[in-house]
Amino acid sequence: MYFSRLTRQSTATFSKQIDKLRAALDASDAVVIGADAGLSTAAGYTYSGERFKKLFGNFAARYGFTDMYSGGFYPYDSLEEYWAFWSRYILCNRYDPVPTPLYEQLLDIVHGRDHFVLTTNVDHCFQRAGFDKQRLFYTQGDYGLFQCSKPCCQETWDNEELVRHMVAAQQDLRIPTSLVPHCPHCGAPLTMNLRTDGTFVQDKGWYAAADRYQDFLRRHSNMRVLFFELGVGGNTPAIIKYPFWQMTAKNERAAYACVNLSEAVAPAEIADRSILIDASAERVLNALAVQAVRQQGATSP
Repeated sequence: MYFSRLTRQSTATFSKQIDKLRAALDASDAVVIGADAGLSTAAGYTYSGERFKKLFGNFAARYGFTDMYSGGFYPYDSLEEYWAFWSRYILCNRYDPVPTPLYEQLLDIVHGRDHFVLTTNVDHCFQRAGFDKQRLFYTQGDYGLFQCSKPCCQETWDNEELVRHMVAAQQDLRIPTSLVPHCPHCGAPLTMNLRTDGTFVQDKGWYAAADRYQDFLRRHSNMRVLFFELGVGGNTPAIIKYPFWQMTAKNERAAYACVNLSEAVAPAEIADRSILIDASAERVLNALAVQAVRQQGATSP
């Protein structure tokens, strides 16, 4: 479907927009959450600045990069150095506690509502916050999985135990050679299961999640669906943003909500069914949580 032009956020006050979003949630038969990096940033997962300095200051001093993303693409001289960086990166962004309870707040908001999550985030915060794994589709991979670097197979392997060993054993920004992971089938080095190029492995779990997502959409195709987009920028719009616009346009009973600081937009064709909030996910979810508490208080005997 071709969209003619984009419209930006409404002139309504923030509180009025929150009221409108709450009404859309309450009226919906199902909620499809679309989450990108902006949601995890709001939850405290910053990859530069003070958090980077605290966790990777010694790497920065030696190699000269200034954020975690740059460190992930740095051309290390050895696999021992590469995995020293990546094991620490995985630990702090996948296995250490989530910095804030933002994802738990989102779970509370959709509790009791039929919902599904589509996300390009790879930190697994949804499942760690208590979301049902059967209602999640991580399209771009998972920090918690390894795959063959060739790849010789369409398999992935959980990495938590080995990652923790790597972090504990590293010295002088290197891990012991004995901990460097290799494919059990072909012997090639393992790598992260992240969609960075054409070698990304979509394993059985990936396809099962994709099927569950498509089944959810089919079952709710003519119902009152709220497509609830959080922190989705312009890096991968074809995964969440554009499909959400198209599905809202096709289903006259659907609504679209976009929460994004400075990037809350929607096509003019669905503007009358769109809620565009120019604010961080943290501010919006906190406001919804406060509103829910007030509503509960008002209805209590």
